[in-house]
Amino acid sequence: MRLRVTSLPGDGIGPEVTRQAIRVLEEVTRSFGHELELTEKEIGGAALTAFGDPLPPTTIAACLASQAVLLGAVGSPAFDRNPRELRPEAGLLRLRQELGAFANLRPAVYYPALRASSPLREEIVKGTDILIVRELLGGLYFGQPRSIEGAMGARQALNTMRYGEPEIERITRVAFELARGRRKRVLSVDKSNVLECSRLWREVVTRIGADFPDVHLSHQYVDSAAMTLVQKPAEIDILLTENMFGDILSDQAGGVVGSLGLLASASIGGPVGLYEPVHGSAPDIAGQGVANPLGAILSVALMLRHTFQLTKEAECAEGAVVAALDAGLRTRDLAKAGERSVTTEEAGTRIVELVRAAETTTS
Repeated sequence: MRLRVTSLPGDGIGPEVTRQAIRVLEEVTRSFGHELELTEKEIGGAALTAFGDPLPPTTIAACLASQAVLLGAVGSPAFDRNPRELRPEAGLLRLRQELGAFANLRPAVYYPALRASSPLREEIVKGTDILIVRELLGGLYFGQPRSIEGAMGARQALNTMRYGEPEIERITRVAFELARGRRKRVLSVDKSNVLECSRLWREVVTRIGADFPDVHLSHQYVDSAAMTLVQKPAEIDILLTENMFGDILSDQAGGVVGSLGLLASASIGGPVGLYEPVHGSAPDIAGQGVANPLGAILSVALMLRHTFQLTKEAECAEGAVVAALDAGLRTRDLAKAGERSVTTEEAGTRIVELVRAAETTTS
């Protein structure tokens, strides 16, 4: 198979972790006899510096001509004073719209080798395997009108949370279909005691849930769900929620399992899938070679599984990550006090070696 992928390294630690993820992708495709056609383009602050646009037309064209997009990260303090449309994050939001990627999947998995990395006791976090299904193209992030108006000292800001039934229905069906391949439980998170959007959300999710009698559906307010995520994370299978709640809860899930650097994501639903680690650009550690590339590498595994339907290849990449962690590989964010940590490149090299060793074992 020929895999057509566009790489968008982006800002901060994005290029560092993306470089290692691509090395793993190259090794997996070579090991399984596939051909990788890779194109690299700019996004975010890197694109603003080069073109004055956080998402240049050439980047959009390359992404739409690919089967999948691998994104590093966007964001830089250098652009904090820019108008909203000229901030790095504006490029990411536009990219999601251009790709029609309305369903964001964010797995949060507990690795026994990292029991010391979680702030929770082992008996609480053990067995955690959560898939957060986040609606990605609606809610406060995209709702209109939005503005900041008025004279200095008396300004008012406005954002609009807006959801239509079709938007809620399509993300709900994605969650229930995925639940059928897992533990058949969906927890829908909203704030229906306060928000009209959430009342509609709960009503539509309940209606669609009736089409999946084999899947158990429960509802929970977002504040209560945040507490459950800390107290009983292993009880959650699929967590379905809207855009902003999903953004917040997925970062919390990263803390639960040990590090945000471990979290991968897949944004699907349109003709081209978008894959990226959940962590941001982390400008405070950019260029130091200490960033954790495992979230980016696991995003490659999600790409292999969801876009290319290459299950064995995805399992190979995931298995290499688990094997590396079991053997004691720790980046700085995962290392305990006094424990040796590896660089970003060393981590990538070790995963590549394990993928190659897996090929030798199975061939």
